[in-house]
Amino acid sequence: MSCRVSSYKTICSLLVRTSSLSCSLLHRSSSGLVSFSRAHLLVNRSMMLSGVRLLWQIEVSDIPEQVEALISKTRSVYDAVGALAPEKANYNSVIKPLADIECEYSVERNNLDFLQHVSTDKELRDASCDADKKLSEFDVEMSMRTDVFEAVVTVQRKMDVRKMDPEAIRYIERLTKLGKRNGLHLQKEVQTKVKELKKRISDLSIDYSKNLNEENTVLDFTEEELAGVPEDFMKGLERTADGKCKVTLKYPHYFPCMKKARNPATRKALETAFNSRCLKENSAILEELVRLRHEKAQLLGFPTHAAFVLDMRMAKKAEAVTTFLSELATKLTPLRDEEFKLFLKYKKEESEKYGYPNDGKINMWDLRYYMSLLEEREYSIDQNKLKEYFPMSVVTKGLLDIYQELLGLKFTEMRDADVWHDDVKMYSVKDTKEHKLLGFFYLDLYPREGKYGHAACFGLQPGCVAHDGSRQLAVAAMVANFTKATVTQPSLLNHDEVETYFHEFGHVMHQLCAQAKFALFSGTSVERDFVEAPSQMLENWVWEKEPLSRMSSHYKTWDAIPDNLMECLMRSRVANAGVFNLRQITLATFDQTIHTQSQVDTAKVLSEVSERVMGIKPTPGTNMAAAFGHMAGGYDAQYYGYLWSEVFCMDMFFSRFREEGIMSPNVGADYRRCILMPGGSLDADVMLRNFLGRDPKPDAFLLSKGLQPDPVEEVKEPEKGSKVTTSKSITNKK
Repeated sequence: MSCRVSSYKTICSLLVRTSSLSCSLLHRSSSGLVSFSRAHLLVNRSMMLSGVRLLWQIEVSDIPEQVEALISKTRSVYDAVGALAPEKANYNSVIKPLADIECEYSVERNNLDFLQHVSTDKELRDASCDADKKLSEFDVEMSMRTDVFEAVVTVQRKMDVRKMDPEAIRYIERLTKLGKRNGLHLQKEVQTKVKELKKRISDLSIDYSKNLNEENTVLDFTEEELAGVPEDFMKGLERTADGKCKVTLKYPHYFPCMKKARNPATRKALETAFNSRCLKENSAILEELVRLRHEKAQLLGFPTHAAFVLDMRMAKKAEAVTTFLSELATKLTPLRDEEFKLFLKYKKEESEKYGYPNDGKINMWDLRYYMSLLEEREYSIDQNKLKEYFPMSVVTKGLLDIYQELLGLKFTEMRDADVWHDDVKMYSVKDTKEHKLLGFFYLDLYPREGKYGHAACFGLQPGCVAHDGSRQLAVAAMVANFTKATVTQPSLLNHDEVETYFHEFGHVMHQLCAQAKFALFSGTSVERDFVEAPSQMLENWVWEKEPLSRMSSHYKTWDAIPDNLMECLMRSRVANAGVFNLRQITLATFDQTIHTQSQVDTAKVLSEVSERVMGIKPTPGTNMAAAFGHMAGGYDAQYYGYLWSEVFCMDMFFSRFREEGIMSPNVGADYRRCILMPGGSLDADVMLRNFLGRDPKPDAFLLSKGLQPDPVEEVKEPEKGSKVTTSKSITNKK
């Protein structure tokens, strides 16, 4: 999984609940005050005063009380709004109270439910998960308040748009639309059923994610079975009593073995276990989720869950997504065929050299191994040698320096900060021009037991206008699982991990730089098929010489990456483009397929799609869908967004940064102003036009995949008879 971005599970936005990533805090008023020890308050006093309302030293026994206090406080606001007579419904009596409680609720909720993803204490993780479930049920209940919906509709009907702030108008319109998407304009029995379905969907999604977080399979291998795996990696493995190596299914163990273990039997054992994680329980959960989502969509007047979801995305229609994916797959298939020819050639050579059996085909457990071999042989890239130039300390300093320079920011590490684990670091973020504090971010970069197993940005405190008119500072956390330092070696990153670091930190910057007024539009709260574009755009810096030089040096000699290796690395960007991107299309097509049906056998659908798109069938007995966290994490019917967003990110990079300077502070300022600052207060296509000065085009995207853009064609305008030239668009967005 490449990343997940949290959408605030605020009450008003739960008029839709879009993500399972989301923690209690002291409310400013005395009502609903959560009790903390005096010592705890004193320890965190400076942090509270600085604008961070998150307190991490929570006792398990405190959580239920905090949940009840938060629910009581929030319900009272909804009750007051819902009880208003129509003639008393106005902006100040309806909209402002809802926006104010949304601002506060999101922080307190995140403070309670984030710990299930990062705490080392299983009891605390379980309590946090239970809090998430209870609050999710409450979210559903509040999102189905017909009385509150009718009050909002009344305000919308009365409002004079000529006298109102555009973002406030957008907020009211969004609340109305979200209310209708919950069926609040339909008959009572439909609303009751929708409410039941939403609660069940929420509970199942939490269970699915918890199962993955708690998964702790370990496989034992002899050193001979791990032949080819780097020596430094082997030294870091724990051993069994009889000397075997203990390999977990966490990323820092799994991927190095899959890329370097020569023995196909070893790779098969690992791949089978990896794609069998939570097989029984999560396969059943996902299939029930598909059924329930479809039922809810039909109750709300949509033919499928995909149609329901896409109604509020850039793509708009499932047909547009299908066309985009199928056209791109057709273009990429010849590249995959050439890559497979090389894979089979390597496989034959390896089987002859080492005496391993050769079945004459590429299996799932072969992919990463031969992709790595292709990089070595065709591009002279040895990832194990390359990572020696990417020690964590150097990468982190380089990354932070680049983002600061590019976006006009200043990061300062906070000493003795209140954090949830000793590995976590906290930084403040200031604007260098106005010297204004924008917020804070946490870096939690290393794996541990029970921790969220992938890489993600979690929005913890939305940047928005608070109830007293002051600005609530944004707070976000980047959570990752990079290899930790050992006694003999610092933490070293593979280049793809450096790319992941840049990507997720791009989401962090989106959270911190957004200046929307409403929590509903804060940070990354944009269309889900655009949300990846800002951070994907920033991945480009790890493929350019100047920024690469600033974030790398050999961990022993501190030498720079040699020029020839740098050139090989940059050239290797299109290595395995066919296989890699067809895998993304496979996952996106699987996602669209299951969410356009009423019930499915996920293993069967995945097998059919994988064979048709990638040309490889999954390993018998596995079902990767049981560990496809996006399907329960807010990306249902939206996984295509990773590729869809790339159309925009590549256009932004090549049209502005590559043309005007990749470290240009002027372009960086435009990017921050046009793309990051609005948050979700503008439509994505408006933000893109503001930054590009035109509508986006797919040419740069296709070139980045090693493909040629479609030829320019002439199009006639019937009314005037004039000709304009355009490139055919594979996105079919209209």
